[in-house]
Amino acid sequence: MRSQATYRTALLLDALGTMLITAAEFAALALVLPRFGGLGGWSLGEIALLYGLAELAFVLMDLLFGGFDAPNLSAHVRAGSFSTFLLRPVPLVVQVFGSDFALRRVARIGLAAAVLGYGLIHTAHAWTFGDALLLTGSVLGMICFFGGLFVIGGTLTFWTVDSVEAMNVLTYGGRTLISYPMDIYGQWLRKTFTYVIPAAFLSYFPVLHILGRPLPDGLPPAAAFLSPLVGPLLLAAAFVFWRVGVRRYQGTGT
Repeated sequence: MRSQATYRTALLLDALGTMLITAAEFAALALVLPRFGGLGGWSLGEIALLYGLAELAFVLMDLLFGGFDAPNLSAHVRAGSFSTFLLRPVPLVVQVFGSDFALRRVARIGLAAAVLGYGLIHTAHAWTFGDALLLTGSVLGMICFFGGLFVIGGTLTFWTVDSVEAMNVLTYGGRTLISYPMDIYGQWLRKTFTYVIPAAFLSYFPVLHILGRPLPDGLPPAAAFLSPLVGPLLLAAAFVFWRVGVRRYQGTGT
């Protein structure tokens, strides 16, 4: 963090550029959506709630788990510098967590919080303390869920050496998918990201419950509270897979 802050102007411009990507994406949605009166029966405020939750959780996850992202970890595996981690008297996971802690991502946290705040204000709902707990659990569940996907993607590089681009479909693609109401997608896509990859449990179901809308497929209301369970379970399974991958690592011989 100190080394990144040495050149403050460069850090500021980098953070600004990173923030503008998200700002431009949501601004385009905010400008176009009012012309159609909504999206699948969802108002701009309700979509901002979904979008802000997904963006806030993903940015926090990216800040914490960036070291496990496949491009970063595959570079260490390919160059043999991962062996350095194994020789240091510090827990391996702690070192990987700190290997790509990019301060530029902090700016996106504020922007994501602003989008979420817009959604909270412009949603016709009387907010309660229970709603706040449910949304907090949703964010924590998403952090664990996408963090687990990062760990799995990074672990695969012990076998493939290069990063597996297919994982981006689940990580960055999954983040984009749950930023919008899932009922706008085709049935096969909804089913896949509900029962195969349980992304719908992370934010979509909690928001449906808060807005007083029924869950799809006749699912019980209790399914809206599973995000704090689904995310940590995937993260725990990912770290089990990580241990298998670390044992597979043989170094480059240099």
